[in-house]
Amino acid sequence: MAKRAVYPGMFDPMHNGHVDVIQRSLQIFDELIVAVVANPSKAPLFSVKERLEMIDEATSELSNFRIVAFDGLLIDLVARERADCIVRGIRAISDFEYEFQMALMNRKLRSTVETVFLMPHEKYTYISSRLIKEVASFGTSVTGMVPPIVEKRLVEKYPLK
Repeated sequence: MAKRAVYPGMFDPMHNGHVDVIQRSLQIFDELIVAVVANPSKAPLFSVKERLEMIDEATSELSNFRIVAFDGLLIDLVARERADCIVRGIRAISDFEYEFQMALMNRKLRSTVETVFLMPHEKYTYISSRLIKEVASFGTSVTGMVPPIVEKRLVEKYPLK
């Protein structure tokens, strides 16, 4: 039986740490579903459509995965997609407490679904979408931290100095 996992996130914007976790996940699972959270209450910089487009372009050379948008409970999406596992990226111990709580809640809601925590490559552990947006908002280059399509879209919103 094929193992299917869901990798959820805001991806606002996607960065190279996300790409790394996707690549690592594809080495473990037969199929990966990258799930973009719509959650407008977080006031994302990019629309869901823009985030889907950027992820699609940044991962165009990869296979065995799909990109979907969703709102509502993650565990409901996992059930609809008939996935076995949730993938979460962990950069530092500060990420763990929140992710641990979420994993336990998801286990309570659907005991058959596991959560797997993956660490990105060390060179990406300092990168977060929040920091990327902050740096870019000051007109500073984020080259090497995000895929080229994301860099292009950030420069459209925040011209370089």
